[in-house]
Amino acid sequence: MKKLYKIFVIVAAALAASCNVMDLTPKDRVSADVVFSSEEGIRAFLANLYAYAPWQDFNYNCLVERNQCAGTNTVGFYEDHQTDNAIHCQATIIGTGYGYWDARFRHLRDVNYFLDEIPNAGSLTEEQKNILLGEGHFLRGWTYYDIARNYGGAPLIKASQKYTGDPDELCVPRSTEKETWDFVIEELKLAAELLPEVRTGADSRFANKYVALGILSRASLFAASIAKYGYKVKFEGAAADQKLVGIDAEYANDYYQVCIDASKQIIDSGRYSLHGANPANKQEAIDKLMEMFQNPNVAPEECMFICGYAPNGLGHSIELWTPPYQTRENSPHPGFFQPSIDLVDNYECYSRPGEDGYLETREDGDLGYGGFDPDAKYLHFTNAYDIFEDKDARLWSAVVLPFTEWKGKTIRIQNGFILENGTADIGGEATTATKDGVTYYKFGAASAEDYSGFDQTLMANMTRSGFCVKKFLTPGDSGVATQGLGMSTQDWAEIRYAEILLNYAEACVESGLGDQALAEDCLNATRHRAAFTTDIPLTIRNVQRDRRSELAFENKRFDDLIRRREFHELFDHKQIYSFDPILDMRTDPPQFIYVRKVAIREEGLNYTFDSMLYYNSIPGIVTNGLVQNPKW
Repeated sequence: MKKLYKIFVIVAAALAASCNVMDLTPKDRVSADVVFSSEEGIRAFLANLYAYAPWQDFNYNCLVERNQCAGTNTVGFYEDHQTDNAIHCQATIIGTGYGYWDARFRHLRDVNYFLDEIPNAGSLTEEQKNILLGEGHFLRGWTYYDIARNYGGAPLIKASQKYTGDPDELCVPRSTEKETWDFVIEELKLAAELLPEVRTGADSRFANKYVALGILSRASLFAASIAKYGYKVKFEGAAADQKLVGIDAEYANDYYQVCIDASKQIIDSGRYSLHGANPANKQEAIDKLMEMFQNPNVAPEECMFICGYAPNGLGHSIELWTPPYQTRENSPHPGFFQPSIDLVDNYECYSRPGEDGYLETREDGDLGYGGFDPDAKYLHFTNAYDIFEDKDARLWSAVVLPFTEWKGKTIRIQNGFILENGTADIGGEATTATKDGVTYYKFGAASAEDYSGFDQTLMANMTRSGFCVKKFLTPGDSGVATQGLGMSTQDWAEIRYAEILLNYAEACVESGLGDQALAEDCLNATRHRAAFTTDIPLTIRNVQRDRRSELAFENKRFDDLIRRREFHELFDHKQIYSFDPILDMRTDPPQFIYVRKVAIREEGLNYTFDSMLYYNSIPGIVTNGLVQNPKW
């Protein structure tokens, strides 16, 4: 019986003229011999493979099966909500593992079929076949990378399987985690050999040689980290005994070398550079960064691999879920994505290069995590945003800071007063205070329409961290929020050159291999683009700090904590704090102080990462006979 492959309706329409697809029965399917008989059919099939590839994009939802083209309703949850980079307005989720095993293997089945059929496509030249085979190997390597980082060792299915009546023949046991990563590397290296260096026109959104090397750089760094830092977590049981999870430490430098070589090829090619690499000042750096994230297509020199979106439900929903309440454009669900003080403190200060940028709030230097202390002497700020003036341009481009301007409005984020008698009126219901005949409002304005934080009567839409997200949002009226889900059309940069530079720097400093001077230059290049004028030394801490700042909200933090086995260390009875701007009525005129305190609805809670979550649960082990991951 011929295999039938379901493809998009738009694909069927595109093929109708040349393949007479609309005359086929059933009319929502196209037989494989028809699809592979023409270049149009092959391109349509390939486009469908890309659509279901493991993009870690705007639709990459941490609460459901991750990005299977399932769409646009992420319920406002993004992967950074599982980390210390951000909190959700309604819940805090730390290190929760969700499976999507079946979807990835369905995708691999189609990729394998594509690889099997391309050599037999008579309508193609040998050059065309090689490029398409490169596409197939790239997609297979990318997909197995996604499986390996979530599950460890996997069944390596390298060709289409045919059912002969015995289901046991289709059961492939798991390979070791090392064997799985080695297969990923093998596939991506082969893809890089077969794919052209440049893709233009209709092919410009498909992978090229350097895209394959970019995923290779990312994947091999992941494998290297697991090998180097695997000692931090002791796994037991059959999966550990059979090495289905974990990689021996002796192989760490082998993987670091793969990362170094792949990254160096991209660097040496001269094809890519940082967008706005040499800003004249901090404001120019902010503007260039915002320009790139609002539309990565303006930065082809940096955005190596872009996922595009279209309106009318074929987009994503970032503008629906994330803007500050004041700029919600009638969205019923704004403000769900709230950057954390943990992340804000990570950004360097220009006056303290090479150091964590913890924001000082008190004269005694105590960071004051216990909330307002009536006996402490607080630093005062005329404008609430003055405390952030010394901070990295990347913070200003990614985060809406209290009382800064966004979309023509002052985004008011305030959580109370210190009254003239020293009494703290923080949180709770909206109140007012009067001084010298002037009325002041607890949340910064008289009406909820004019503020964006802390009001518990509107907490589903208000920031409870003290910050709102800016990265990726459009500066003007987006026109999408009132139209529902799937109406945001900002494109996604899956691979940026900045990541490659930081991968190279990390691999070199972790292993001692590679060109250490070049690695230091790579680290400082991303900082210079952010308007830093001094260099800092190549250290693991400096690389990790800069990586977190540079790649914030790009779905990298979760993977970094997983691969470096840091999650269980960071989230060991961890509490979630907010950074609250509070108006101090004791000064004349009133000025702002800042207080770190346990975030609203987090009182009495703490979060601990269970080591079982370093690997996801494999479904269906009763029928497929696979060995389950530890502790599941």
